Amino acid sequence: MKAENMKNKANKGSIEIVLRDGKPTAVILDIDEYQEMLERLEDLEDLRELAEMRAKPLKFRKLEDFLEEYHPSA
Repeated sequence: MKAENMKNKANKGSIEIVLRDGKPTAVILDIDEYQEMLERLEDLEDLRELAEMRAKPLKFRKLEDFLEEYHPSA
């Protein structure tokens, strides 16, 4: 059991490429690396949305006007 755990720790961080007919078709990677990659993609998407929001002109209105239109239960 210890040898298996050590082997798993040694493989952590390594990426395996699955070939089909000599062409790469899939990638096997550590789940932690995969989750980190997803988080980075989400961060990138957030930054793009932020850049789009910053490019738009700001519009201000009175709180009373906003509250008249705001109906969260609707």
